[in-house]
Amino acid sequence: MARQGRGRGLAEHWQGLKYCRAFAADRDGSLRLTDEGKAPELSYRAMQARELGRAFGLAVAERALRERYPDCLISIVDAETVLLPGFARIKPAGTLGARPRPDFLLEAWRPGEASRIFVVTVNGNHQAVKPKTSASSRSTYRQLARGSERVERLHLGQQNATPTLMTSTEFLATAGVTVHVLHTQGGVELPVRSSSGAGSADIAIGRRTLPYVDSVAIPSTRGAERHNAFLIPEKEFAWFGCVVARAHAAGQLSLAGGGGAVGQYLIDEQGRKHFSETTFAGTASVHDAEVRFAGERYVGTDQVFRINGTRVEAFSGMATDLYDLLAQGKVEEYRRRAYERRKDWPETDDIDDWGASSFRPDGTALAIRVVQKSA
Repeated sequence: MARQGRGRGLAEHWQGLKYCRAFAADRDGSLRLTDEGKAPELSYRAMQARELGRAFGLAVAERALRERYPDCLISIVDAETVLLPGFARIKPAGTLGARPRPDFLLEAWRPGEASRIFVVTVNGNHQAVKPKTSASSRSTYRQLARGSERVERLHLGQQNATPTLMTSTEFLATAGVTVHVLHTQGGVELPVRSSSGAGSADIAIGRRTLPYVDSVAIPSTRGAERHNAFLIPEKEFAWFGCVVARAHAAGQLSLAGGGGAVGQYLIDEQGRKHFSETTFAGTASVHDAEVRFAGERYVGTDQVFRINGTRVEAFSGMATDLYDLLAQGKVEEYRRRAYERRKDWPETDDIDDWGASSFRPDGTALAIRVVQKSA
């Protein structure tokens, strides 16, 4: 959601469509880049690796957490959006500067229980590894090493208490698209919040001024050394849990074209102004579309794109009852309802009049279809 403002739905639609011709399954069922996917312009290749590395890395990270915590919902939030309320350097725009940081935070949660935070970095590359390729020149190894440095710059409570996931996706691997994953253990949990009122995520958060320079003590042979890092002290865990929940709520609404309703969950440093400014026609996502999937009503935003001469419609949105709760500022009730309904949503096979579709346990949906030519 970072810096996309009202255009998030539009951005997600285009991201979901721009690579639809870049992949195909081979005769063994493995996903591979097509000839078209292998031949982007040189300046576009790095963008493709970055964007697809993010997609594949997050898909694998989320699946791993779902298998580990089958009774939890998994939320994905942008790390910058979550860190800005505590570490923004300049008002009112807000910035973290060039400080190394992870890409995303994944939260495994269920109402009324402590939640767990996982710090995640995601990368991708087009290197074709050959027998003579040395370990030092292998892109995946370098990406995982840089990812390790970035996740080590965020700590909850104390050093080495926060679990992390680092991914690097090879798009030209011999076995097809291959995601490499490193992880570290950690047992830190965020405290249980009130279901409403003070102490809940329904109440607007305040800004903090947390130290970054020399904030973490790391034992060494020469005694403790202090390193720069984003450290969330234990006394701020309750506040941080609200930041994460509200950032996720803002992202859900933004995906559905929530417009001005999104700003209620953000402070100035997180970019609240992006949801109050007028945008040009065609660049905004507006909550003005309604679709029924297998009898379930979704509200959200839609766009029509042209791909190689074919007009394609994309829709993203949320189940109506969940959208209404978030639009009214009821984060905790939304979480309770979303958890109760996590198994209620349509299956892809239930949809006849759309093409590729995705229905997440949190009540959000993304679907595309070819626009039929009129007679």
